[in-house]
Amino acid sequence: MITETRSDTAGAAAKRRRRPRYLTSALILAAIVAAYASSLFGVHTLQRSDSPLPPLDLSAVNPEDTIVQVRLHELNPVANRLAVDILVHPGESLYDKRFDVLNTELAVRLYPPNDLGDFHFPAGDAPARVSTTIEAYGAPGNWPFDSYTTEELSADVFVGTGETRKRIPARVEVTGALDGWDASVARVHDASRTRNQRGDADAAVMVKIQRARGPLIFDLGICLVLISLPTLALVVAVPMAMGRRKFLPPFATWYAANLFAIIPLRNILPGAPPPGSWIDQAIVQWVLIALAAAMGLFIYAWVRQGDD
Repeated sequence: MITETRSDTAGAAAKRRRRPRYLTSALILAAIVAAYASSLFGVHTLQRSDSPLPPLDLSAVNPEDTIVQVRLHELNPVANRLAVDILVHPGESLYDKRFDVLNTELAVRLYPPNDLGDFHFPAGDAPARVSTTIEAYGAPGNWPFDSYTTEELSADVFVGTGETRKRIPARVEVTGALDGWDASVARVHDASRTRNQRGDADAAVMVKIQRARGPLIFDLGICLVLISLPTLALVVAVPMAMGRRKFLPPFATWYAANLFAIIPLRNILPGAPPPGSWIDQAIVQWVLIALAAAMGLFIYAWVRQGDD
């Protein structure tokens, strides 16, 4: 009887010990799931806030105005080049609505000058889309807080050929979106355009581009991973070097994997920051130094074990 009572008591105590473990495991799992769901919700919320530029509304402009639509395509931060598509929407007096073609030869000149110069559109054809690049100035080394701004974008349209050729004003409209970037457009008021009859005073624009807020969360996560690798390596290596923990040779492969993982992790950062940017100076080089120090402590622990 006494033996059965003791066994029952021990079994009840074991069950009581298991319950807190199950509860702790469930709480940890719930915290991980909550953090994961919160991160997804936050990223998608930030991505929705970075909406593309509004589409072109031709009904809101004067039918006689010629619109030069600049559609954003891709930004090369290192080269400070912005790839765009140029579409021309001629005024009614320049367009044959019966066949949807130009009734005269057109040439569009975009300011500042682009890589292709003037865009020529022959009479009897519909204006085709033209791809070119323009300059967008910024500091790519400031990744991921870099921003880029174009010069004042304006355009003129040259109608006809020879002695009858004339220049008419054009209005620039910017549309489209850049993946991973948030673009905004500001109208440039220039009263001289009205005085010299070159067009509306606000026909020119400037485009400012900065990184979208959604990918910044991913950037922060990668930076935290980079910092955690040498931290964990030092936590393991220091006690081994001081003799507080037993030396374990299999950890050598783990240290080698950490060293070779740094550069790939750095290179998958959105936008691929150029070499020598501030993230290399503030994080990457110190991560490599800390990992090398941890590897040195690990080797010291190995030598010390051999001496013992």
